[in-house]
Amino acid sequence: MQKNHNQKIRKAILEVINNQIQDNNPPETKQALLRLQGQGLSQEEALKLIGYVVASEVFNVLKQNRPYDEGKYISALNALPKLPWEQEG
Repeated sequence: MQKNHNQKIRKAILEVINNQIQDNNPPETKQALLRLQGQGLSQEEALKLIGYVVASEVFNVLKQNRPYDEGKYISALNALPKLPWEQEG
């Protein structure tokens, strides 16, 4: 059951990323993908890192009961491959 639940979450996050890339909204998502691939990461590895940013922002919105912060999200994308929780503190 847990494995199936995790797969659904991964699929939903990947759908968010793909929609952002397709809609070019925010454009920084596609820019991050291309930049990470240019640094030698595979598409799968780059998408995984972007997925961590998506998941981190969703988690913080829910945990802190705050609205989505696009500026914070974009900053986290621009900081990749450094992960959001590596920047905090």
